[in-house]
Amino acid sequence: MTSQAADGPDQVAASRRSKLTPEREQEFFDAVLEQIRECGYDSVTMEGVAASTRCSKSTLYRQWRTKPQFVVAALRSRRRSRLEGIDTGSLAEDLRRVAVAAGAWSQKDTKLLQALGHAVTQDEELARALREALVDPEIAALKEILRRGVERGEIAADHPALDYVPAQVFGVLRARPILEGEYADPEYLARFVEAAVLPALGLT
Repeated sequence: MTSQAADGPDQVAASRRSKLTPEREQEFFDAVLEQIRECGYDSVTMEGVAASTRCSKSTLYRQWRTKPQFVVAALRSRRRSRLEGIDTGSLAEDLRRVAVAAGAWSQKDTKLLQALGHAVTQDEELARALREALVDPEIAALKEILRRGVERGEIAADHPALDYVPAQVFGVLRARPILEGEYADPEYLARFVEAAVLPALGLT
């Protein structure tokens, strides 16, 4: 038995990879996601990312054999919520903070979702990575904010509007560019929360 066979496929794949610092790896990830936003998924190439990051394309191919694998890895590097840490002790104030935070990154995330729109219908792993990166962490963080509001007695656990708050907040982020041709920036999201979300929950 050869040493490669003894090591197994995971170890063999790892041995083919060059060693990158986390900072350099994140530079590659940021570059490919930014090019997708600006040019669209189909227009992005490994060669283009290599040129923009001043590395050889062989470096990228050693790390990730195909563009879909590279993009999936880039998306999964972002699996963290920008809403974590919002906890003012008031559900209404937390939701106002959510509006400002969500509006601050809505343009980048919405452009990425739009650019990946067709590709994710063709690639199940890419679709799963996109959801894990841009949807699940934010939904989980928002649900945690709502749960704390219930625990504090600010709103009843069976309030019929509770289940729809994530759809309200994240739905308007995706819908405004289509309906009005503009991104939902912090000011717009703040007005939306005051006019639609808080009244639906009976909060002021």
